[in-house]
Amino acid sequence: MRLFPEPHLRLPGTARHDPTRVAGKFTFQCTSDDGRRPLPHKVLFALGLNETPRHIVLKFLGWVLFYRDRLMVETNVQNDSIPFIPDLCQLGYDMRPTLWVECGDCSVGKLHKLGAKCPEAEIWVVKASAAEVQALMRSMAREELRTDRYDLLALDPEMVSELIGLIRERNEFHLHRADAEEKRLQFEFNGLWFDTTHETFRF
Repeated sequence: MRLFPEPHLRLPGTARHDPTRVAGKFTFQCTSDDGRRPLPHKVLFALGLNETPRHIVLKFLGWVLFYRDRLMVETNVQNDSIPFIPDLCQLGYDMRPTLWVECGDCSVGKLHKLGAKCPEAEIWVVKASAAEVQALMRSMAREELRTDRYDLLALDPEMVSELIGLIRERNEFHLHRADAEEKRLQFEFNGLWFDTTHETFRF
């Protein structure tokens, strides 16, 4: 699994940062007791020049929750009609996105374009709180985005804030349980235990 994107051209205004210009990196040593998520032993996330540790935390948690074969981080989808770089993406064997995940800030205009240009893909947005999800959904309704097309996931904001305070260049993560039905996530991060829940919404 490749976690760093290939060098690529970016259209002006199409992303929040340029992952090819790296300000730093975060390493996560991973172990897992969850047989449905046999996480790789080690993953790296590049920190873009205009990117924050908060975005790294949201991407990493999204990566854990959506983990599957061929899940990639900030990969160039090699499609001229899609001028965006996803935070997380799975490509089908035809190289078309089947899963597209945005973490943190994401404009309504971008979601509208993704809905049209990635008709076969699940489109998810991961936010740090239910309040952020509700605010985005209100904006989506005002702009009259197509309904029954987008899924949104709200994390526990206190848990996210605590992880931001704990994250460092080298991190240890042990997954105990990620239950999609109960929407429960149990893990250890840099020696501290977390037992948290999340919410999902459909727009």
